[in-house]
Amino acid sequence: MADHFCNAVGIMQQMAPPGQFAGFEKSVSKQAQVTSDEHAALFAQLIARTAKDIDVLIDSLPSEESTPELQMASLLQLEQDNQEAAQELQHAVDHGTLVLQSTQSAMHSIAQAQLDSQA
Repeated sequence: MADHFCNAVGIMQQMAPPGQFAGFEKSVSKQAQVTSDEHAALFAQLIARTAKDIDVLIDSLPSEESTPELQMASLLQLEQDNQEAAQELQHAVDHGTLVLQSTQSAMHSIAQAQLDSQA
């Protein structure tokens, strides 16, 4: 972010319109003003994006409330939830295996009946 601020100040210095002095007339280019506006928008966007990135990093840091005891309790709860989910999955696989066996048995019976009727 410091780089963006430094670059923005440098561009502002480079693109700043010259000061007016009495008795000294010089025309100011409009192209420089457009380019300056484009640079201002670009650096504003870069600074805003960097600020958002910093906010995301700050939010991802562990909170002060996180102690080893709380982390251990959370891990134990996650492990218990994982074991329960594994049991549910095993029951679903067992049920699926039974359904598959009964479907295969029914298909075998149908195929046998068709063969018997053709003979």
